[in-house]
Amino acid sequence: MDTLQHLFDGFGVALAPVNLLVATIGAFIGTVVGMLPGLGPINGVALLMPLAFALKLPPETAMILLTAVYIGCEFGGRISSILLNVPGDAGAIMTAIDGYPMAVKGEAGVALSISAWSSFIGSTVATLGIVLFAPLLARWALAFGPAEYFALMCFAFACITGLMGQQPMKAVLAAVIGLSLSTVGLDANSGIYRFTGDNVHLSDGIQFIVVVIGLFSVSEILLMAEHQAHATGLIRRTGRNLFNLKEMAQTWWTSIRSALLGFTVGVLPGAGATIASAMAYTLEKRLNDKQGTFGKGDIRGVTAPEAANNASANGSFIPMLTLGVPGSGTTAVMVGALSLYNITPGPALFTQQPALVWGLIASMFIGNVLLLFINIPLVGLFTRILLVPNWLLVPGILAISAVGVYSVHATTFDLMLMAGLGIAGYLLRKAGVPMAPLILGFVLGDLMEQNLRRALSITNGDVHILFESAIAKGLWVGVAAMLLVPPLLRLRSRRAAAR
Repeated sequence: MDTLQHLFDGFGVALAPVNLLVATIGAFIGTVVGMLPGLGPINGVALLMPLAFALKLPPETAMILLTAVYIGCEFGGRISSILLNVPGDAGAIMTAIDGYPMAVKGEAGVALSISAWSSFIGSTVATLGIVLFAPLLARWALAFGPAEYFALMCFAFACITGLMGQQPMKAVLAAVIGLSLSTVGLDANSGIYRFTGDNVHLSDGIQFIVVVIGLFSVSEILLMAEHQAHATGLIRRTGRNLFNLKEMAQTWWTSIRSALLGFTVGVLPGAGATIASAMAYTLEKRLNDKQGTFGKGDIRGVTAPEAANNASANGSFIPMLTLGVPGSGTTAVMVGALSLYNITPGPALFTQQPALVWGLIASMFIGNVLLLFINIPLVGLFTRILLVPNWLLVPGILAISAVGVYSVHATTFDLMLMAGLGIAGYLLRKAGVPMAPLILGFVLGDLMEQNLRRALSITNGDVHILFESAIAKGLWVGVAAMLLVPPLLRLRSRRAAAR
């Protein structure tokens, strides 16, 4: 009953006119920032944090604003993934696998609307989880050490083999390429420059925005130019902008399953929406891809990563609020925002700042509703992008991509690297190599390496630590199952067909 009373008081804070206005503005800004390739929620929150402090907003209002921007960015990231095959951030990579094919088939409006609905389901389920299970899940998250995180990363990579169906080796090849790209730059442990070719521009490694823009945006532009040369249209727009009840029923359990999975992964500090969306997509592909429709525009392939993505983002608030440990890069920025107000997140925060904590949690419920009402009516506006002719759309995408890449370091080297990666991505895609595992490998590679090193440093190089805990053993069993079961099933099906 105390929890319900605290939540009721939190709604009193969140529904104050100023806070409601701030939440609406933040939700809209977040959606716009999220749909711009390469920006993502970290940049959106980081840009508004000093503004909130300069305006002398109360801590409750400032956190409601930043939370609305964060959730809005997770909603908005799907837009460019579906319409342009260019993920707005790392968490939206998996959405492009089926979202863009739906747009090609003329179902962009359906894909956008169902993804908004599944994002709402994922966020709502996760926010309910925060209310009910925050202290319990925070203690569970503490059981994950570097060995368990390394096993979790390996499990995520094992799941990648399920993304290519009959061609898992191409997915593995893509993941290895991504891992290789993540090793470029300064080694954090030894201080040695690795694979830079004595090029000072690579000393900080290859930036995520350069990789994602090159491999997705530039390669997509080259494919569009190729199709245009052969006088074949890529995308057509149909009149239906909203999903129907049949499609809602078809994706309902996918949304719930993916939301629960995403929330569980989001509670783990540092795991993030990228892992959650990949695992959710793989789970649904295993459960439902009976006719081989995933990757070709299956609506469940859009629903699963979006529900998991948003649930993971909301779940990352649990370790931040209860332990003071950021659950994601964005919540790390929000911890910095709290420090500007001399507020230290942690177990005492619930008793010392109840208005802030419960006002923030209540604002997440409100923000989800606001985002649903913002995004659904704008589906028709978003799909009008597809009416722009290719001779105008292609230079526009290229210009936005170039500005986003140039803004990182303001060097022409990044632009040349983007072009080189774009050509490589074009050739890989022509060879049937998927881009999603490559980006996942790049994003998770550094985390995987750092956790492996931390685990081995604890035992002076003894690898047994990687298999000691029950959590690690369970994850390694999952890795083995993901690697061995699919080939065995394919072998059995081929034998049955031969008979």
